[in-house]
Amino acid sequence: MSSLNLNTWARPRFMLKQATRSRSTNFHLFHSLRKLPISSISTTKPKRPQLSSFSSFSVSAVLTKDDTLKSEEEKEKSAFNFQSYMVEKARSVNKALDDAVLLKEPQKIHEAMRYSLLAGGKRVRPVLCVAACELVGGKESMAMPAACSIEMIHTMSLIHDDLPCMDNDDLRRGKPTNHKVFGEDVAVLAGDALLAFAFEHIAVSTADVSPARIVRAIGELAKSIGTEGLVAGQVVDINSEGLSDVGLERLEFIHLHKTAALLEGAVVLGAILGGGNDEEVEKLRMFARYIGLMFQVVDDILDVTKSSEELGKTAGKDLVADKVTYPKLLGIEKSKEFAQKLNRDAQEQLSGFDLDKAAPLVALANYIAFRQN
Repeated sequence: MSSLNLNTWARPRFMLKQATRSRSTNFHLFHSLRKLPISSISTTKPKRPQLSSFSSFSVSAVLTKDDTLKSEEEKEKSAFNFQSYMVEKARSVNKALDDAVLLKEPQKIHEAMRYSLLAGGKRVRPVLCVAACELVGGKESMAMPAACSIEMIHTMSLIHDDLPCMDNDDLRRGKPTNHKVFGEDVAVLAGDALLAFAFEHIAVSTADVSPARIVRAIGELAKSIGTEGLVAGQVVDINSEGLSDVGLERLEFIHLHKTAALLEGAVVLGAILGGGNDEEVEKLRMFARYIGLMFQVVDDILDVTKSSEELGKTAGKDLVADKVTYPKLLGIEKSKEFAQKLNRDAQEQLSGFDLDKAAPLVALANYIAFRQN
């Protein structure tokens, strides 16, 4: 976790207040499950909120110097420490993953599974799952098996995505890709094994949750990675390479399915297993859909602005493969504006939740928006 850049977060409470702006309905997401439109891309920079001179004067007029210092100390004590939160949660996730996938016979396949699963990474998806669970009143332990399952499936998608028949990549998280170490045959099987075990793990290891909620969570997980989710996005992405007429509609379909669907699944699973009601689950679904698209928009930007060393994976591969990306269609600056807008719209979905419990999700959204790799 030492490689994470955690210094670019806006304050959670401020962002929640900022996110109450109204949304226009000109720009739509073309997701088959989407019912609400995303607002249009802003062509002007958002104004910074202005503090009224009256409120500033009133505070300074009634507080003594000692009161001011005391207030600042209390604020520091109560402020949400996202870096500590991520380190703590990632440590819990890594331990749970290490305990779940043991090194046993056949040793080669388990070595391959563990090689990619335990290779590091930001653990954004499992942490989102746990944070959503805790937001609706659940405990970390209730969501941890699902969080691990999400990471197993994510790892499977990376192993398969790197194969010569797909993106043909040699580098992942700063290390040789799975098929470069274990061969294509074992890499395919390692991905398959992680996919199968993900469902077994959530089914048999989830505790203190009703069977009905576990079954519902499994259904959501399957949907997020099948032909209504990750697979759909991957197929359309492959079929779009080299085409000259790919527009925003198809690009959004690709990103919302290939990337956002699994992030959505992580958040929704956490909300379901944590005991969230239908309204809470759907608000968190929309939050996840916004940040899922934002994740890929930012990924597109980083692919053309960062080096392979900075990213820990091959940079510029979308350009080489002649893929359509947001920077290619909108330009880098408009893509950045769009990512910022998606972040605001995502955080709007968190209004109505307890501010302190929502702080991790707000900070995670900001991390996704401002990440550098």
